[in-house]
Amino acid sequence: MRKFEDSIPLQLLKAREASMQFFRPLLQKNNLTEQQWRVLRALKANDELESKQLADLCCILSPSLTGIIKRLEQQGFIERRKSAEDQRRTLIKLTEQALQLFEQISPEVDAHYQLFAERFGEDKLEQLSKLLQELASIKP
Repeated sequence: MRKFEDSIPLQLLKAREASMQFFRPLLQKNNLTEQQWRVLRALKANDELESKQLADLCCILSPSLTGIIKRLEQQGFIERRKSAEDQRRTLIKLTEQALQLFEQISPEVDAHYQLFAERFGEDKLEQLSKLLQELASIKP
């Protein structure tokens, strides 16, 4: 068995924590959790999504996503509507308020990402991204 500190899942968790230190203060300043930001980013990139699609894209379990969606709706960042093609389907999209939030904080997010890339190295970051994509595609 591998030594505890050599565990890949543990190393990935530590790397996630290290990378999130660059972004967490900005999210907290804007009263957003990491999961809420992930949902908002996914919706910004995809326009409208069903909750199952959103859960899959954001790597959030459906029961947890239900609470996140509820809170984002209460904050005025997302809205839900029934699909015109199938009334059983509910689509989720960003509100104008959320789009304004993106406009407001995008320069800061970009600056934090640039700082992260400078500290880690652009080439290493690109290599890491490719390796993580490859790792994520492995199935048991």
